[in-house]
Amino acid sequence: MSKIAVLGGGSFGTVVANIIAENEHEVKFWMRSQEAADQINSRHENASYLPGYSLHHGVQASHEMAEAVADAEIIFVAVPSSSFRLVVKDMMQFARPDAMLVSTTKGIESGTFHFMSQILQEEAPEAKIGVLSGPNLAKEIAAKHLTGTVIASAHEEVRERIKHVLRSQYFRVYTNDDMFGVELGGSLKNIYAIIAGMASALGMGYNTNSMLVTRSLTEMARFGRELGADPMTFLGLAGVGDLVVTCSTPLSRNYRIGVALGQGKTIDEAVQEVGQVAEGVNTVKQVKEKAEQLGVYMPLATGLYRIIYEQESISDIVSSLMLGEQALDVEFEANNEKQLRN
Repeated sequence: MSKIAVLGGGSFGTVVANIIAENEHEVKFWMRSQEAADQINSRHENASYLPGYSLHHGVQASHEMAEAVADAEIIFVAVPSSSFRLVVKDMMQFARPDAMLVSTTKGIESGTFHFMSQILQEEAPEAKIGVLSGPNLAKEIAAKHLTGTVIASAHEEVRERIKHVLRSQYFRVYTNDDMFGVELGGSLKNIYAIIAGMASALGMGYNTNSMLVTRSLTEMARFGRELGADPMTFLGLAGVGDLVVTCSTPLSRNYRIGVALGQGKTIDEAVQEVGQVAEGVNTVKQVKEKAEQLGVYMPLATGLYRIIYEQESISDIVSSLMLGEQALDVEFEANNEKQLRN
């Protein structure tokens, strides 16, 4: 039995904490709100995010960071990217220096273009770090629908330990050593989920969705390769797997943001309607700026940026897709073949 902490009282943090408790590990669940923590401990339910989802009695919630992490061997950080660094700084005042740290956050830090694993490395340089990512809609996990996820880390010990801790008949954990590629895929797909939601609101059908998903995947791989990720990582659960699910269902917050935009709402109105943090709104700004710096062609991400931040017409993103400069299908594989021939 391990001592494990989960930081963040949202829907995904809740299901991760519950799976761990079901596996008979000791779980401390840190939440910002004392009231929310009291509710978990008394009613065994996170009514704000997953109403009706009964939590294992082993999930012990706390508002006090020191109480949550002091003895933890493994700490999962499941908070929005905007508050990730502050939470980690607070956590490291009380955490064991040898604790394994695992990010479940799919986002990019504003102003630095740092991923959550990089923040963990900066704030906890001695820790062994991993990231958890994949097509993991919390409501479906709560309903015990079969789900796959990826634990990525440079350390085999982290990969095997997390695989053991999260083992379940309905939650399958796969491993990958391309931590950066896995994290990048989980962040980029939020952009394209917004676009897919917009297309749905405009009445576009399955053909359009399929085209969006595949062109989005090409954009992700093109950008990822430029940043040093393995393009093949994007063909796995944390890439195309996560992309497909978030571009297909209103269970995705980013997809719902896109639907609201497609219905003519402003970005502020869309965010207010969804009522929860949608990482794609921040991510598209970071990615657009970085793509311009690197000279990477990303018409879909650029088109969405212009719609959100420059109030351009949604028709511009359609033009970006249909009239773009490049028309090669599986371009990163084709480029690899050319390099090998040369």
